[in-house]
Amino acid sequence: MDQIAGYIILLQDIYFYMILIYVLMSWLPSVKESFVGEFLGRMVEPYLRPFRRFIPPIGGVLDISPIVALISLRFVAFGLITVLNFFIG
Repeated sequence: MDQIAGYIILLQDIYFYMILIYVLMSWLPSVKESFVGEFLGRMVEPYLRPFRRFIPPIGGVLDISPIVALISLRFVAFGLITVLNFFIG
């Protein structure tokens, strides 16, 4: 079970950093239009889209939805580990 939990944490960490890099790349439009930016956009935007729909930008400029998405990603990963521990033991 510890190995499965380790894989879940690893995948969660990788996706966490993908979201973080994508958000930081949004400050530099030329980087966001690169191959890496487009790849990260295809991987991250489907996850961020529901959060952006429900959380409007503060003052029309500051988008805090990625912060909420990152926090919920942590909760989902640890919740999944807890459920697996319950059923698998």
